[in-house]
Amino acid sequence: MSQPPRGRAAEEACLQSTQKGGQDGALFSGLKKMDTNPSLVIGTTFTSFFTFQLLFYFVSYWFSAKVSPGFNSLNFEKKIEWNSRVVSTCHSLVVGILGSYIFLFDEATIADPLWGISSPVQVNIAISTGYLISDLLILILYWKVIGDKYFIIHHCTALCAYYFVLRYGVLAYIGNFRLLAELSSPFVNQRWFFEALKYPKFSRANVINGILMTVVFFVVRIVSIPPLYAYIYSVLGTEAYLRLGVLVQFTWISSCLVLDVMNVMWMIKISKGCIKVISLIRQEKAKKSLQNGKLD
Repeated sequence: MSQPPRGRAAEEACLQSTQKGGQDGALFSGLKKMDTNPSLVIGTTFTSFFTFQLLFYFVSYWFSAKVSPGFNSLNFEKKIEWNSRVVSTCHSLVVGILGSYIFLFDEATIADPLWGISSPVQVNIAISTGYLISDLLILILYWKVIGDKYFIIHHCTALCAYYFVLRYGVLAYIGNFRLLAELSSPFVNQRWFFEALKYPKFSRANVINGILMTVVFFVVRIVSIPPLYAYIYSVLGTEAYLRLGVLVQFTWISSCLVLDVMNVMWMIKISKGCIKVISLIRQEKAKKSLQNGKLD
């Protein structure tokens, strides 16, 4: 059995232990002080996970066949992605609506965006956590059909950030603010539904949805970027920020950067598609005008 260090060796060991303790304290400083509800978080996460699994495997098949006759004519691969997007839309509507209420009226998190915590925000982020785990499982199981590396990166990044919100009760307001981006997903999914059902690109429903998709995506995912980073800059070095510890600070900023880079990439792709459709519509109108002129 090794002997305890003595003399100078003991002093050095003590100094190393103190330094390590200080580093650990910096990583997790103040995190144990917040009032979170583990039972509420775990219960909501599990309920969310199983609910979204149920929606994917059973409810969407039945509901989609009732609402859209064209669903039954889709092949297996299309039905898998269809059901995945139905679940995505349901998740987006739930967390988007609840998140909007929290963003506007939740006093605890509005008063203290870094350390404020409340039951509604824990529920909302736990719902999203359950969905992300459910969707990750579906992506892996049906990788050849709907697998997408960017979705994997997106989901894992969000889950890492939400872990600290739900475990330690920090950055709840910021986490909920990020969830408002989900308000654009129903329009993105609806565009895919129209395409799967072979709706004409220039149909009124398709064009209106495309415009709404572009506008809403821009507002909730792009316009929100400058205020978020302005806020991060404003709290850098404050006592409340330092209490978060290095690990939470790094996770907060790095996760925001990863998600926002992807949002900008997707916005560019959507904008190009929107511009292309508008250009084609103008060409079609010009062609019809020319034909009418010749006929006249």
